[in-house]
Amino acid sequence: MRRLAIVIFVAAMVGPAAQAFAQDAGATAGPASAPVDVFKVTGLIDPVLANGIERAIDRAVDNGSQALVLQMNSRGAVVSRERMERLAQRIAESPIPVAIWVGPSGSRALGMSGQLLGAAAATGMAGKTKIGDFGAPLTPEGVTMQLGDAAEELRSRTVGAQDARLLGLVRIESKDPTIEIVKNMIAGLDGLVYNGKTLDTASETIKNGTPQQQLTAARFTDLGLADRVFHTVASPPIAYLLFITALALLIFEFYTAGVGLAGVIGAGCLVLACYGFGVLPLRNWALGVIIASMLACAVDVQVGIPRFWTGVGLFGNLVGALWLFRDGFSLSWVTLVVGMLGIALAFIVGMPSMVRTRFATPTIGREWMIGEFGEALLAVDPEGVVEVRGAQWRARTNRATPIGRGDRVRVVAIDGVTLQVEPESGGARDYRERRRPDTPDNNATD
Repeated sequence: MRRLAIVIFVAAMVGPAAQAFAQDAGATAGPASAPVDVFKVTGLIDPVLANGIERAIDRAVDNGSQALVLQMNSRGAVVSRERMERLAQRIAESPIPVAIWVGPSGSRALGMSGQLLGAAAATGMAGKTKIGDFGAPLTPEGVTMQLGDAAEELRSRTVGAQDARLLGLVRIESKDPTIEIVKNMIAGLDGLVYNGKTLDTASETIKNGTPQQQLTAARFTDLGLADRVFHTVASPPIAYLLFITALALLIFEFYTAGVGLAGVIGAGCLVLACYGFGVLPLRNWALGVIIASMLACAVDVQVGIPRFWTGVGLFGNLVGALWLFRDGFSLSWVTLVVGMLGIALAFIVGMPSMVRTRFATPTIGREWMIGEFGEALLAVDPEGVVEVRGAQWRARTNRATPIGRGDRVRVVAIDGVTLQVEPESGGARDYRERRRPDTPDNNATD
């Protein structure tokens, strides 16, 4: 009996406390409804990003998500109009609602990217965001774009969040504006009816006597690593900077002989830049001007002193960069300054110094080298690399007979940083005949 009385007493004391704890725990746990996926749409919509949006829709459906929110900050699209219309159709016909939220603060949804708001089941905008510059309207098959009169009004201008609400482009409002910005859209989706189903993304609970709003879980997704790399290089500033960097590194590697780290990095940058140029709307003549300008800069690297051709190359690079892209895409002044400053430093300061350093010898002046013997490190046919007194030099033969690797050579002239060489055997007589009569021949034999 005593034990029974103790059990009853403990139950009477602990029961209310346990019940209160359970209520508090339930208040903080939030609703047990399905999550909402959030996919970031950042930058120009290119083939990689368009495919990523479609995969995000399929993934959200397969994972049983209530909805998919596209967090958009895009200044346009570089895919075809037909591709964007297919993307708009996928968004409009998705089995689950696809919402578009232009955010965070300062984001943009311009051009064909902004028109995707008309295909979304719900739309929202953060503060200090803009949409517009739609251009010609998208007309996806079997889909009525919910842009109304705004489609025509915003063909060539942009509006902020407040004006977008007045135009009917923002179709949901957050139920609690004090919630963290990224979750405002999820809160506003609560109660949305789509395909006969009502979304349950928010609920009110009581904690310590104070009403609080609990949101369903959000799952944030993004492009994979490889897709992010290709999406990044398909932007005008990155593609341009990669391209001029690649050309500068390859020119440097050409003048310093052999294939080193600079050549490998330059080749990698060139591949990525070519992919970006293949996606972006490009003016081919402007690209040709940039290539010719880089070659013009390379002319003065041969003599080691920046002169006329360096100025021609810098001016040509500026002209090509200003008109490189079309369809409203252009390089910002920051990109232009970085690109032009980088080229100037490379061809005026860095590259001539590095070329001279790599081919430097311990003796000031190079006239002493005429008549010296050396060894061909690479076949000179007609150009190659030789070693003279422990230093490597780019060499060129002025004879029809090529010089094989490992053969002995004689220096007969110097052109900038390139040595004119002849085979040791067969070239001595020609060399002696070219010397002045009053110049002693140290290598002559009796």
